Amino acid sequence: MYKLPYHKEKNPQVVEEFIDRYPFAFISGCNSENKPVATQIPVFIEEQKGKKVLRGHIMKNTDHHKAFLHNNHVLVVFTGHHTYVSGTWYNNPYTPSTWNYMSVHVTGIIRFLDDSGLIEVLQKTTLHFENNNTDSSTIYDNLPQEYRKRLLKAIVAFEIEIIEMDNVFKLSQDRDAKSYHNIISKLKDKGTDGQVIADEMQKRTGELFPED
Repeated sequence: MYKLPYHKEKNPQVVEEFIDRYPFAFISGCNSENKPVATQIPVFIEEQKGKKVLRGHIMKNTDHHKAFLHNNHVLVVFTGHHTYVSGTWYNNPYTPSTWNYMSVHVTGIIRFLDDSGLIEVLQKTTLHFENNNTDSSTIYDNLPQEYRKRLLKAIVAFEIEIIEMDNVFKLSQDRDAKSYHNIISKLKDKGTDGQVIADEMQKRTGELFPED
């Protein structure tokens, strides 16, 4: 991950809101043969006994489940909208083009939970993504009992104790004011990805260019 200070989001609340906004994370590790393994699953962040943890569930006996049992050090990557930024949009157009994006990397220790922990994770996960609608037919507590029994045999819950959290919010913060404003203007015409990045850049305008 790039360590350029002007591309870092310093507000931890903003970083956690990003995780909530883009919960479908890429979790990777290494198996007993030192081969990389990975999976993509939704997770959510919680505070537990004064520590931040990520919680979720995966299918049992997959390559990644076996690998995480062998080696409990994992990397979790959250990514959001991203977009191409043309060098022709800069004040000096004879400049290489680039890519604007936001990403959060979490390194941590994964631990698998018992059956009661699995039920708790499934309850919280289904409620979370159904916006706490307890009447929804798809939340864990409203699923048929026989289905729940089969489900619990096939999956396992986990929590990841967060050891380090890093981020790159690369949003043209190193550009001059004229270029920055022009990039925002151009991105607003580039579909959803461009519009989201333009909005994120707009939020930071006052902090980057207070005299504007």
